[in-house]
Amino acid sequence: MSRKNAKKTRKSVKGYDQGKRSAEKFIAMIDKYQDFDTMTTTMLNEFVEKILVHERDQKGRQDTGQEVEIYFNFVGKYIPPTLKEAEPTPEELEELRQKEERREKLHRAFLQRKASGAQKRYEDKIKAAKKAEIDARKAAIRAEDMAKGIYTPVGKLPRQEPQRAVQASAAV
Repeated sequence: MSRKNAKKTRKSVKGYDQGKRSAEKFIAMIDKYQDFDTMTTTMLNEFVEKILVHERDQKGRQDTGQEVEIYFNFVGKYIPPTLKEAEPTPEELEELRQKEERREKLHRAFLQRKASGAQKRYEDKIKAAKKAEIDARKAAIRAEDMAKGIYTPVGKLPRQEPQRAVQASAAV
C-alpha cells in the first residue's frame, strides 16, 4: 500500500470514529431527555448548534416562503420529512393561480397610476391628511399641557429686560 493510500485510509477511519462518537453522544442526549413535557432553554442549547433564518423569497409580499435551517449538535443540518415538497391538489393550484393573477392585475394598475401621476397625487393627499392628523394630536396635547400648567409658550411668558451677568473676581 502506498503512503498516499495509507494516509487516506487513516483519515477516513478517523472520520468514521469521530462520527461514531458524535452519534453516541447524540443518542445519550436523547436518552437523557426521553420523557419531557416542556422544552427548556438548557435542552434547546444542548440539542441545537445553530439556526439560520434566511431572507424571504420575495420582498414586499406577505404570502412568500422563508427558509429556516436547523443544525443539531453531532448531527448537522436537519430536514424534517414533513417539510419536503408536497404535490398541491388541483384546488390549491387553482387558488394559487387566482392569487397570482390578482397580484399581477393590482401591480399593473399600480404601474399605470404611477405613470399617469395619479399615484403621486394620492400619496401626497394621504401624506397631507396624516400630517394634519398628527398636528391636531400635537395641538390637543399642547392645550392639555397648558391647562395643567406643564407647558407655557414663550410668547406668554412675562416680559423681562435682559440682565447683566455679575463677574466673580478671581482671588489669586
